Amino acid sequence: MCRSKNKKNILVLFGGCSTEHEVSLQSAAAVLEHMDPNQFRALPVGITKEGRWLRYLGPHAALPGGGWEKTGLCIPCTLTLDRGLARLVWLDGSGQAEDFDAAFPVLHGKNGEDGTIQGVFELAGVPVIGCGTLASALCMDKDRAHKLAALAGVAVPQSAVFSRGAALGDIRAAARQLAYPLFVKPVRAGSSFGVSRVECEEDLAAAVQAAFCHDSEILLEEAVPGFEVGCAVLGNEELTVGAVDEIELAQGFFDYTEKYTLKTSAIHCPARIPAQKAAEIQAAARTVYKALGCRVFARVDLFLTPDGRILLNEVNTIPGFTAHSRYPSMMKAAGLKLPALITRMIELGVAAQ
Repeated sequence: MCRSKNKKNILVLFGGCSTEHEVSLQSAAAVLEHMDPNQFRALPVGITKEGRWLRYLGPHAALPGGGWEKTGLCIPCTLTLDRGLARLVWLDGSGQAEDFDAAFPVLHGKNGEDGTIQGVFELAGVPVIGCGTLASALCMDKDRAHKLAALAGVAVPQSAVFSRGAALGDIRAAARQLAYPLFVKPVRAGSSFGVSRVECEEDLAAAVQAAFCHDSEILLEEAVPGFEVGCAVLGNEELTVGAVDEIELAQGFFDYTEKYTLKTSAIHCPARIPAQKAAEIQAAARTVYKALGCRVFARVDLFLTPDGRILLNEVNTIPGFTAHSRYPSMMKAAGLKLPALITRMIELGVAAQ
């Protein structure tokens, strides 16, 4: 199948071998629903939890609930990645192949947001809609991202890193030095999977075990007072920064359940902070974005303390696009609605190649 003369064919990847598979389905449905059909022809490809690649020909509405695999509208497929000749090949015996102009990974977490899929397409010379291999890998790694941000002049929480097999006594000693309460996190995981807030030493071992279920390295991090703020960033050389948002928590922390249901928390966009402080947060987000080599788009999450300090939390190189997602909301508050935002992302991704 040849490219349309008037439209760019965009390979949209969703699902993936990740604990964030279900979130990806919701995000991809929103991306596909709001992609301009007059400019782009979407080629949706779902990756099952088991790692099968399926060209999806069904309705977008079947994605969020996970029913897309049972529609009977999935064709096994693979990629040919000869540089300059990348194609999506159907494996149904028809011999059909589809050319594509760029790849848009809407894959959250490991095997999607960590540089793995980005490396595949960069090797093939295919433009990627989003951050490249190095930036994706760095931003997925909370420890190394913090170290680079600190070198760029952005404050980060105090922390200690341990590999699997570390003595629990050493971890306990580091926790006492940081002081309770503190957070235990996998170094490389998203959507707060494996993250625990630990109030006392008696709860530390269980939190460490939970974090090691998601990664071979864990991070002990001080509990920063105040609240979380976020900043959507869009661009390559010239950056557009969205409105700053604020997370209001009734209890606990912004875990997986709260991120996607908002049962006891609220997101305020724009944040309920002075304009000058919002400008400082936007400046910090720009600095982090550039220091980590981000391109096209990313969301930079930070902490704002009661005494006005700004510290980096983490960077999400493929933030959510669900109904509750922060990145589209921040850009909308800055005047860029989702259809125009997706068009701009694709333009930037193609231009960054």
